[in-house]
Amino acid sequence: MNRNPLLKICLILLMPFATMAQKSNKPQFTKADTLRGSITPERAWWNLQHYDIQVRPNLVNKAIEGSVKIQFKIIRQGKRMQIDLQQPLLIDSVFYLGKKRQSLNYTREANVAMINMPFGMKANTEGLVQIYYHGVPREAIRAPWDGGISWTKDELGNPFVATSCQGLGASVWWPCKDHQYDEPEKGVTISVRVPDSLMNVSNGRLINTIQHEDATKTWVWQVKEPINNYSVSMNIGKYIHLKDEFVGEGGKLDLNYYILPQNKEEAERQFAQVKPMLKCFEHWFGKYPFYQDGFKLVEVPYLGMEHQSNVAYGNKYMNGYLGRDLSGTGWGLKWDFIVVHESGHEWFGNNITSKDIADMWIHEGFTNYSETLFTEWLSGKEAGSAYNKGARKNIRNDKPILGVYNVHNTGSGDMYPKASAMLHSIRMSMNNDEKLRQLLRHLNKKFYHQIVTTPMIEKEISLYAGYSVKGIFAQYLTTTQVPSFDYISSMDGKTLKYRYSNAVKDFYLPLQIKAGKEVLVLKPKVDQWQTIQLTPSQIDNLNLEKIENYYYININGRKEVQIKMN
Repeated sequence: MNRNPLLKICLILLMPFATMAQKSNKPQFTKADTLRGSITPERAWWNLQHYDIQVRPNLVNKAIEGSVKIQFKIIRQGKRMQIDLQQPLLIDSVFYLGKKRQSLNYTREANVAMINMPFGMKANTEGLVQIYYHGVPREAIRAPWDGGISWTKDELGNPFVATSCQGLGASVWWPCKDHQYDEPEKGVTISVRVPDSLMNVSNGRLINTIQHEDATKTWVWQVKEPINNYSVSMNIGKYIHLKDEFVGEGGKLDLNYYILPQNKEEAERQFAQVKPMLKCFEHWFGKYPFYQDGFKLVEVPYLGMEHQSNVAYGNKYMNGYLGRDLSGTGWGLKWDFIVVHESGHEWFGNNITSKDIADMWIHEGFTNYSETLFTEWLSGKEAGSAYNKGARKNIRNDKPILGVYNVHNTGSGDMYPKASAMLHSIRMSMNNDEKLRQLLRHLNKKFYHQIVTTPMIEKEISLYAGYSVKGIFAQYLTTTQVPSFDYISSMDGKTLKYRYSNAVKDFYLPLQIKAGKEVLVLKPKVDQWQTIQLTPSQIDNLNLEKIENYYYININGRKEVQIKMN
């Protein structure tokens, strides 16, 4: 009880300000967030089939003009269609391309256009709208994190332009259905008109070039497989083209590299890592998911991005992350971070895509774990574990990894190293690397070119782990607590008492601990002590402090002369 009346008055006076501070720390969402992040009625009645994107950037004025044809399938009748296009870009006109070309009315609200659709559209038929637009799109100041278009020049003074819009959304530079739940089933055609001294490189395969009389050229690229919107990219530069081939699980895979000519020798040296990377990832994840569209690396003026079949590369032809090892162990300097990490997204992010960006850990956690797997591929399992543990120093535990659903909100940046540490912990608890491999391949086969949620991933991992990972997911994805493995050993080492603490109630993570040639399996319970008797061999070889090398848990242990049970 507080017996100081003055202190009590002060606390009462401060309470409203404390409440205001708590409220200010909570995310505040608007109607615009809901329009952007939810499956609105104006989105739900139609499914994407194909985009035909035609754009002409103005490299001097940093502007863009163009049109997008959106082919869609009608699920049920809808009166209005929601199309996303971020300000300050402007819509010039909208047409329905049926038996006759019909102009459509629309209204703008925030970054959305609500288009009034024609009457009489029938379910299970297809429709086609065309949207003309222009304007000065948002410029990326610190790409790829802020998103937009990077309007730069290379070191020789040539225009060097690229898009990056993960998180921000593709509607920052072209009108689309800007939500991850729906991808165009028949792919995308991307036509970009630039000065004919330059080249545009986009996703998929180059199917045509059109020379115009005004010294410009249109580069036409075609993606045949489903693709998430933010992966669609435009990359303009004075490129040269290097070609190679990889023979993998899906047959011959074309490898194409578009680089600045002054970097040719460095690219030939650095991109030799592509084939070992593909071999490793096909071993662990299954065949590369986009054989029809090929595999490309394209040099860009920013660090990099996982644009499907057209990975953006800007790591300056150095190993590590711009020459730095994010794990601090030295193992991360054995390979090029952008080649490995962004290519890993072809499986997790591009092949398997989260329905809501609140679940972006599915993209980033698994792909971050691909770094561990590639380190292991090159340098052995202990090196992989060391890299994974070293990367934990980047975990902030500032907020949950899962974001808020239906408002276009992502969670903590811990979705990279912490989610990877969670996956490594599950792997160690399984103690069966072949089963882990079959799990990762199963995910990419079962959810091939599909949209997923966290519960869907949780269910499949539980099947392969042999126990429910629901508590593990709850612990690492929804809280900022690091579980503690508490133990007390007798002075002679014969008796071990142990439990979990600082964990959610249903947290369950079995520990497979090496003790010489033996493997000691412990199944700690949260806040409940258990006791076992150790064999002489276990006593001599058991080092419980090493658990931290393989599991993302804190170790809290001590010795006692005599163990007293609660």
